[in-house]
Formats: sequence, structure tokens, C-alpha cells
Amino acid sequence: MASKSARAISLHVGLNGVSAAAYSGWDGPLAACEFDAHDMAAIAKSMGMRSTVLLTKKATRAAALAGMRGAAKTLQSGDLFFMSYSGHGGQVRDTNADEPDGQDETWCLYDGQLIDDELYFELSKFAAGARILVLSDSCHSGSVVRDLPPPPPPPGWRAKAMPAAVAARVYRDHAAFYDKLQADVTKAGGKRIVGSDAALAQVGGAVTATALVGNFNPMVVLISGCQDNQTSMDGDHNGAFTEQVLKVWSNGGFKGGYASFHTRIKALMPATQTPNLFTLGKAAPFLAQTPFSV
Repeated sequence: MASKSARAISLHVGLNGVSAAAYSGWDGPLAACEFDAHDMAAIAKSMGMRSTVLLTKKATRAAALAGMRGAAKTLQSGDLFFMSYSGHGGQVRDTNADEPDGQDETWCLYDGQLIDDELYFELSKFAAGARILVLSDSCHSGSVVRDLPPPPPPPGWRAKAMPAAVAARVYRDHAAFYDKLQADVTKAGGKRIVGSDAALAQVGGAVTATALVGNFNPMVVLISGCQDNQTSMDGDHNGAFTEQVLKVWSNGGFKGGYASFHTRIKALMPATQTPNLFTLGKAAPFLAQTPFSV
């Protein structure tokens, strides 16, 4: 575990819908994402973290970015930032040549999408040695809706992927906005930013540290709800991924590190949804710690 003097901040984002005005008439209804955010916040608070929860209409781009930036300014080496997201995943056209498949993956926030380039750039601003845990219960890869249609969800479950036709329409209607976001991130970073598709392709199931976004000083562990070619499912009380996170965590009864935590969660998931684990920075010491430990 980290030093008892370490500080911890958490941010939990859950959207049961999005603004139709920002998504070309689509409001993206889901059922359990707000429950997911509350349940992740409950874990964080039980571990002594200072937590913020952003639900649906309050889960805006500005609010999510402000939460990350505030934590980056506050936390130092050894401190912990825990972020969870539950909602739709989407895609926009890649304009800065950082994605082999030509699409940038997104989180669908209430008033607009957060591009993966932006997420990784914001995380790179944290102090050297800071620990960052991200749990993403969403479909954050576009390949599932570009290449092959996903299998129909089981009864009572809904896919967390923005439909391909909607994604294309949203990008068409707001192309200047999303193109500028990518240009701004590239300019701010002073280099080409490597997005999540490339990270997943290079790291795969391995849990070794990488430096895929240049000089990446914090330690990042990201566990996503599904693989690159799959879709995360939303239920009535929790997302499928979050449901198993809670079960394996067992109110703090879990013993082991993040790698075994991921393995146990994956073992409980159906073959159609396999959670992925990858790291950024020199994350080996972080991986060995008990999940959520401050």
C-alpha cells in the first residue's frame, strides 16, 4: 500500500442519457449508469477518498475536465486519482493520424463527447509518481460498429455503444468542434498523441508498463469493460462490468493486486464481453497494490 500520508481524490461519471441537442436528436437512454457511479463512489469513500459524482445532466464535458484538472493540480507523487465512467462509448473521425483505424474513441458526456486523445493528455498532466486508476464501463472502441455488428444483447441488457449511424451524424453536424479538439490536444502536447486503439493493439492483455503517450510520468492502470471488438452491456441495476467489479471486490474482502483483480472479474464475464487491462507509465509498483488502496 501507499504511504498513509498519501491523498486520494475520485471522480465518478454516470450517464443514463445525453442531450439530444448535442447528439443530433439521439438521447442515448440507459438505465444503470447512475447506479454504477454511486457504487464506485461508495467504494472510494470507504477507502477514504474525497469523491465527486457527476450524473447525467451534470456530467458535462466542462465538469469532467474540471474534475480531472483539479485533481492533477492537487495530487503529487504517491497520491491516488480514481476515475470511473459508465455510459455510452462513441467515435469521431481521427484527424491527427494517431489511430490506425482512422477513428478516435470517445466517452459520451451529456453535452458532447470526450475524445480519447483528450483523456490521455489530461492524465499526462498529473505529477510524476501519481497513481491513476480508471474503470470504464462503456464501449469505447468504434470497431465493433464499423466492421461487424455486435451480437444481440441478452434479455434485460442494453449495449453501451452509440449506434454507427448516430455517430456519423453527430460528427457530421459538429465536425469543426471535434476536429478542433484533436488539433488543440496535438498542439498542446507538442507531439503526436497515441490514442487508446494503439495502446490496446500494442499492449493487449499484458500488464507491463508502457510509454505510449510520450513522456508519461504518472502511473496509470485502466480496466475497461470490454475488448476492442466487443460491447459493454447495461443492465437494470448495474452495468455487467461494474456488477462483477462489485462482486469481486466483496466490500473490501478481495486480497491481491490489480492483475489478479482483473483476472477474477474477467472470469465472471460472458465470452461476449471480456474486460481489458492496460497500463501507461512505469506502473508495475501500482499494479501490485490492493485495488483502491490509498
